[in-house]
Amino acid sequence: MKGGQAIIKSLIDQGADIVFGYPGGQLLPLYDMIYDSDLKHILVRHEQCAAHAADGYARASGKVGVCIATSGPGATNLITGIATANMDSAPVMAIAGQVPTHLIGNDAFQEVDMIGITIPITKHNFQPSDANEIPGMIKSGFEIALSGRPGPVVIDLPKDIQEQELDEYRSESLELPGYKPNLKGHPLQIKKAAQAIKKAKKPVILSGGGVIISGASPEIKELSELINAPVTTTLLGKGSFSEDEPASMGMLGMHGRKVANITVDECDCLVAVGCRFSDRTTGNIAEFAKNARIIHIDVDPAEIGKNVEVAVPIVGDAKTVLQQLMPLLKKNEAIDNKKWFNHVCEFKTSCIPRLSFENDVPLKPQQVIKEIMNAVDNETILTTDVGQNQMWMAHFYRTQKPRKFISSGGLGTMGFGFPSAIGAKVALPENDVVSVCGDGGFLMVCQDLATVKEYDIPVVVCVLDNRFLGMVAQWQKLFYDERMSHTHLGKVPDFVKLAEAFGVRAERVEKPGETQEALKNAIKSGEPTLLDIIIDPDEILPMVPPGCGLTEIIGEYKVERERPGEVTYKNPAKKAEGD
Repeated sequence: MKGGQAIIKSLIDQGADIVFGYPGGQLLPLYDMIYDSDLKHILVRHEQCAAHAADGYARASGKVGVCIATSGPGATNLITGIATANMDSAPVMAIAGQVPTHLIGNDAFQEVDMIGITIPITKHNFQPSDANEIPGMIKSGFEIALSGRPGPVVIDLPKDIQEQELDEYRSESLELPGYKPNLKGHPLQIKKAAQAIKKAKKPVILSGGGVIISGASPEIKELSELINAPVTTTLLGKGSFSEDEPASMGMLGMHGRKVANITVDECDCLVAVGCRFSDRTTGNIAEFAKNARIIHIDVDPAEIGKNVEVAVPIVGDAKTVLQQLMPLLKKNEAIDNKKWFNHVCEFKTSCIPRLSFENDVPLKPQQVIKEIMNAVDNETILTTDVGQNQMWMAHFYRTQKPRKFISSGGLGTMGFGFPSAIGAKVALPENDVVSVCGDGGFLMVCQDLATVKEYDIPVVVCVLDNRFLGMVAQWQKLFYDERMSHTHLGKVPDFVKLAEAFGVRAERVEKPGETQEALKNAIKSGEPTLLDIIIDPDEILPMVPPGCGLTEIIGEYKVERERPGEVTYKNPAKKAEGD
């Protein structure tokens, strides 16, 4: 068996039957062996899409997603996807070609120091110097990617090692001194957390992406009911607690729901589970949950106390720790916070965002999201790109189940939405998959329309088309005196014609009611489809200005913006055209 064959066998042994990749000179031996193997390979049209597709595959399925690219520029094109997976704790294995071992360090053609480049953005990386090392590296790589706080692993694969004969195929895990993720919480800290929760009169639960990763959604629901605590989520935590539940307050943070931001500000105990307190979640740290004792549960000890000072730190897996905590809360005394819970529910009903704009043309994004929700079911996987499209969806779209809302959080990667949808659909072909993108982000990866057509991957891409880099433009409107510096995308391309050039079904949507009908038809068709949805470029998403506390929300919901005296923004599209 040669090294390349050992790569293929090792991947299959670890349960990876599908990889996303793009070949090149330093990977020719491996690709020649893939030709005769049972490993299914999807040829993307850009290596960055391979990494994002592997990421989407991983987040939708909970398994390791695998991507492959050749050395040099092929490998560096993976970097954005690897960094995205690292920031969002997605288990991805990236296999990059490398020049032969005797040329490493000689600046050979298409050589790049992939090990050096990826050290800060991976959990671990490997470079075999002998083909016999490959099975153990692949097995250990999968274990590292999935265990503790998940993340990406890189295999830097020299060309000559792919062709070298193994003495024996032995897939034993490697010794990794010092790598022992702590899954069980310390009993004393668990006891302190229980005492703090019992004393609380106004508790709130903040549920992050770690809850989804550990499968702790049932425990979050049980805890909420046990202590009468409303639940808010981070962006990556969307779906960890059903947003149809009365206790749900939606997303917290810069673009979070008003009820969530105000309630966290008022609470006296914040139970934060599986989150890292990013600046987009907390706003001004000095103002964040300033009245609360904070209990922080996270499997990564590096996250405890990094951004927010906590009263009770607990290192451990979310599900394991919650299962340790719950029995202590059930002992001795009933916890009665119904007055607080009812207060939050009443406040929630007073600030429900307006979604219906049934007479507005161009379309309001809220109306589009309402129609998307009416066209899909609870099992539909929704991926977003980055920008206004992402935050509109995070703010208004209700997610009911884990792993059904996939988005680039930490790195904020434009171009993530469409290829991650490809990966999600490949992972779970029985689920409908819809990707909501902005026009700017979709243009970065639109070449992979060829991939969905060639491999018949029936994702539906909804391009929210306002001809602007929407989020940057929003900040220019709000904080830079409407000086719209280079955020207008112009009139090209025609997205319907672009999709049709790839042989992909496409339709333009311009009026209320058309999104729901077009999306239902697209899903029913079973074909990859692009919907070019023309939206209002003037619409402003509610937000907390950078550096402000979570209660300082501006650009409130449209129903409130229409009050007399509210700011009316100019039409940036007309302004860009010189009107």
